Amino acid sequence: MKIPMKLVGGFTLAILLVAGTHIARAEGQPETIKGYVLDSACAFTKNLKKPVSAECAVACAKAGSPLVILTDNGTIYWPISDTMPAQGQNHRLLEFAGKKVAVTGKVYQRAGSRAVVIATIQPEK
Repeated sequence: MKIPMKLVGGFTLAILLVAGTHIARAEGQPETIKGYVLDSACAFTKNLKKPVSAECAVACAKAGSPLVILTDNGTIYWPISDTMPAQGQNHRLLEFAGKKVAVTGKVYQRAGSRAVVIATIQPEK
């Protein structure tokens, strides 16, 4: 069976495009994310769409629970540091706990998890 060269070329191009997209994402692409700042435990165990209250999110964060950003479509972004040694990001998010924010920064994706290195954060209007 002979395979047409156009088909082989098209298939090769498709593979290269997909691979290039994954490589670019792995390196971190600047994006703006909008969502609520809440503690990670509630985002997973209570399946919340938004925080119960700012006080609850602050109490959990002060007790050591990492704060995350939960978007309207349910995607959870873990705020991370790009410094060595890495540092937790709760100190940057604490004043926004329980509130909706717009975060701009490099986004990384790996094995179904998403993370963001925060460049700017501001209240969402």
